[in-house]
Amino acid sequence: MTEDPAPAGRGRRPRLGGRFAGGASSRWFPYALVFPLALILFGYVVQPMFATFAESVGVDGVANYTEFLRGEGVARSSLLTSLGISAASVLLCGIVGVAMAFLLKRFQFPGRRLIEAIILVPAALPPLIGAISFQLLYSETGILPRGLQQLFGTESPVLPFTGIAGVLVVHTFTMYPFFYLAASAALAGMDPSVEEAAYNLGAGRVRVWRTVLLPMLTPALVSASLLVFMTSLASYTAPLLFGVDRTMTMQIYINRTNGDLPMASTYASVLAVVSILFLLAMRWYEGRRSYRSQSKGIAAHRREITNPFGKWAALAASILATVVLLAPVGTIALVAFSADGSWTTEVIPSAYTGQNFVTIFSDPRAFQPILNSLQMSLIATVGCVVVGVLIAYAVRRLDFRGRALLDVAVMLAWALPGTVVAINLISAFSTGNVFSFGQVLIGTFWIMPLAYFVRFLPLVFRSSSATLAQIDPSLEEAARNLGASWWRAFGTVTLRLMVPGVAAGALLAFVNGVGEFVASVLIYTSQTAPISVEINNRMYSFEVGTAAAYGMLQVVLIFVVMVISGRLQSGRSASREAAKWTA
Repeated sequence: MTEDPAPAGRGRRPRLGGRFAGGASSRWFPYALVFPLALILFGYVVQPMFATFAESVGVDGVANYTEFLRGEGVARSSLLTSLGISAASVLLCGIVGVAMAFLLKRFQFPGRRLIEAIILVPAALPPLIGAISFQLLYSETGILPRGLQQLFGTESPVLPFTGIAGVLVVHTFTMYPFFYLAASAALAGMDPSVEEAAYNLGAGRVRVWRTVLLPMLTPALVSASLLVFMTSLASYTAPLLFGVDRTMTMQIYINRTNGDLPMASTYASVLAVVSILFLLAMRWYEGRRSYRSQSKGIAAHRREITNPFGKWAALAASILATVVLLAPVGTIALVAFSADGSWTTEVIPSAYTGQNFVTIFSDPRAFQPILNSLQMSLIATVGCVVVGVLIAYAVRRLDFRGRALLDVAVMLAWALPGTVVAINLISAFSTGNVFSFGQVLIGTFWIMPLAYFVRFLPLVFRSSSATLAQIDPSLEEAARNLGASWWRAFGTVTLRLMVPGVAAGALLAFVNGVGEFVASVLIYTSQTAPISVEINNRMYSFEVGTAAAYGMLQVVLIFVVMVISGRLQSGRSASREAAKWTA
């Protein structure tokens, strides 16, 4: 009995041509396509990391690294502080995110739909604007502490958040969506009959949580924990605005601005190693066997709150949650219309004007940061689309040695904090080399789009890869069998079906580029300052109204992109259905 050959698109791709014959059918074609992509990743992601390490050991050898092993010193303290803030952020975000997911997915109460509609609003704020909004709300000079001071007649602001507490507030309210989304998805896919069976067998609520719910939520919670930990470890804006100097990212910035590039490179190298270890931990865990329900999937129903007191309490909590979630955006909108210099000791600004927006769009110098951000983000996004789509295709469709290594290399930049990416580029391109065509890139316009390209290439890659995984490869092979070249089959079949997913990733990369601050603040020049750097500079010049006006433009852009991305997601679903029917 003879086995049928494996269907096309599964396992190893059949070699249809000879060693050099057949064009795209040749066994050399994958390497011809992958080689320039691997060269790009090596030149702009991997090689700069080596350059940073070489810079860190170039003067004093390993002397800088001994700072992290001593019992005292800024280096060790900064590392421990960053790790402690990250661990606390995971705990707080987990409590908030999981509690919100459980309440919204398991209970029906007044105001639930409104909270579901706005619960992700804080996560949509650009990092710098999010941190500034919380500073304007909750710091010693913030609206809430000053308002409580005036209400209670105290000599100092009431319950202000400063230092590490302020950083944790920002992290909690901007990163809890990681836990909320992961826990919501897990709860939606959980069979409620398993939980009900445990109750029927006499288990109490605590035991059901410990033996049923938590094991089923474990994979989602671990993935969310790693995401929050890595994002918190890379945080720069919150420590900057709340005055926490002893963190890894702040020390990178301080040493860089003080001209001590070797020590800045040491901090960057250590932070990169820690971040990469957590990326590898995530990939390892995602590949493990996780808890799965063996019962039939039954849609969970929300429990109606019938107690009158419970209904009123739920309504009050919904109103409070709505105010808390919308307060950051509302604060930025309010301050954007305040006159510069008019807000000193008052609870809220005392003078309002629309001149801030008029100045931004009428003054060429004020409009230049917007133009810079749009140009640099667009250039970086085009590069991300071209390289990201081709790498996604190579990893998903082609059979070649080193495919897993290519996958890891493209995601390496995702694990690197923005400060590390900036230091890597400074170390690599302060002198001319083959990857910069012999030109010095530091201090030029092109270093900024390159930084954005390195930072946001993984976004386009992940979106393209996920879309490609849902497209049947037999469609492209059918076009090839009908005589189309590889390029024509790829362009007219595969790429057309990938458009919604690629566009969604490109929009995400573009809007992140427009709001990027962490890498930009280390490599910008006066001519290439983007919106985020201009916001920071205006804040330090006490032009808070103009800074907030820039921020409001970023917020509006993000919400427009969110609407477009939602429609593209619908288009992606339609493309999948079309591909299914065509197949």
